[in-house]
Amino acid sequence: MVQIKRFNSSDADFAAKLDALLAFENAQDDAVDATVASILNDIRNRKDAALIEYTNRFDRLAIQSGKELELTQTQLQHALGALPVAERTALEHAAERVRNYHEKQPLQSWQYTDADGTLLGQKVTPLDRVGLYVPGGKASYPSSVLMNAIPAKVAGVQELIMVVPTPGGERNDMVLAAAAISKVDRVFTIGGAQAVGALAYGTETVPAVDKIVGPGNAYVAAAKRRVFGIVGIDMVAGPSEILVICDGTTHADWIAMDLFSQAEHDELAQSILLSPDAAFLNQVQQSIERQLDAMPRKDVIRASLENRGALIHVRDLDEACAIANKIAPEHLELSVAQPEQWVDKIRHAGAIFLGSNACEALGDYCAGPNHVLPTSRTARFSSPLGVYDFQKRSSLIQVSRQGAAKLGEIASILAYGEGLQAHAKSAEYRYKYR
Repeated sequence: MVQIKRFNSSDADFAAKLDALLAFENAQDDAVDATVASILNDIRNRKDAALIEYTNRFDRLAIQSGKELELTQTQLQHALGALPVAERTALEHAAERVRNYHEKQPLQSWQYTDADGTLLGQKVTPLDRVGLYVPGGKASYPSSVLMNAIPAKVAGVQELIMVVPTPGGERNDMVLAAAAISKVDRVFTIGGAQAVGALAYGTETVPAVDKIVGPGNAYVAAAKRRVFGIVGIDMVAGPSEILVICDGTTHADWIAMDLFSQAEHDELAQSILLSPDAAFLNQVQQSIERQLDAMPRKDVIRASLENRGALIHVRDLDEACAIANKIAPEHLELSVAQPEQWVDKIRHAGAIFLGSNACEALGDYCAGPNHVLPTSRTARFSSPLGVYDFQKRSSLIQVSRQGAAKLGEIASILAYGEGLQAHAKSAEYRYKYR
C-alpha cells in the first residue's frame, strides 16, 4: 500500500502540515561544492588540458585533443536522418509548436519624445552567445534541447553552443537530432562542472558564452551557482512539482497517472491533489494502488508519493485556489468542469493547464509553452523560460536643449542633496554654462 499523506484543510494543524510538506532543504553539499570549486579553478587556469583530463576521467574516454570534443553539423544531420520516421516526425512537430509559441514573445524596442523634445526609450538586443547544457547518457532529454534552444534562436542569439556528455562514448541520436532541428551552432561532447567552467571561462576549443541555460545534476547546479556573475544563468531548479485541483469530474485514473508523471522524475519530486470531493480522493488513492505496479519506475514513484505527496480535502474550489497560491507550484492542473472561471484566481504557478484534457505531460513535450519552469515556490516571483531570457534591454536617453534646462535643475538639486557635487556640476554645465 502506498502511504501517501491525507490532509483536511479544516484541521487545526493543517497549515503546519502543509508547511512541512512543502519544506525542501536545498542546502548545497559541502563536498560537492568543494569538488566543483576545484574543477572550475582548474578549467580557468589550464583550459583545454584540464577539460580533456576531466572528460576522459569522468566519461571514460581517451580524447587526445580539443578537436575531438566537437561534433560537426554533418554528424548532427546524420543523427536526425538515422531516427525512425515516427520519432523524427514527433520531434519536428514539437519543435514547430514550440517555435510558433515563442515567436509571439519577443520584446520590442520602443521610444517616445516628450513635450520638451527629450527622446526616451528602450533598445532590445539579443545575447551574442549562449551555452546550453544537456544531460547525456541514460538521462537524455531531447525535449530540453527544443525548449532551451528554440527560444534562444527566436530571440536572435548569434551563436548557440551546446554541451552534452557522452559517457563511455554513448551518444543519444534524439538529442543530437533535436540540436539539428533547433539549429544549434556548435556541439561539444563534454559535461559536468568542467563543461560549465569551459562555457563560463572559455578554453582554446570551447568559446566563452554570455549565459548558460539547461538542466543538470548536483555538480552542474553547483557550478552554475559559482559562475553566476561571470555569466548569466537561467535558474537553479529544484525537484519537479505538480499540483492538481480537481472537482471530481475527471476520471480518477487520469488524475492518478498525472500525479505519477511528476513522481517518476525522482524521489524528491512532489505530487499534490486538492479536491472538495472526499469520495473522489478515495477513488484516486485506490487508482494509485491499482496502477502503480505496472509502472517501470514504480519504486521511484512510491518513494516520491510517500515522501512528498499528498491528497488534500478542501472546503471548496475557492479554498483550493488560495492553497495553490501558497504552494506556487511548477505545474498546476485545473482539472475542473469550467476552468476558465477559476484561472483568474491563480496568481502563482509556472504553467497552468486548463481542463481535464490538458495534462502536464503535453506541456513537457509539445503543447508549445516552455517546460523550463520555476520550482520550489519561486513561481511567486519568476517565470517560465522564454525569448525574453535571451534578450537584454538598454535604456535610450537623448535630451533636447530645453529638456537639459529642466532636467538639469532637478538633477542638480538632488545631487547636492546627496553630496555628489560632480553630478550636480555635470548637469549644470548643460544649462548654466552654454
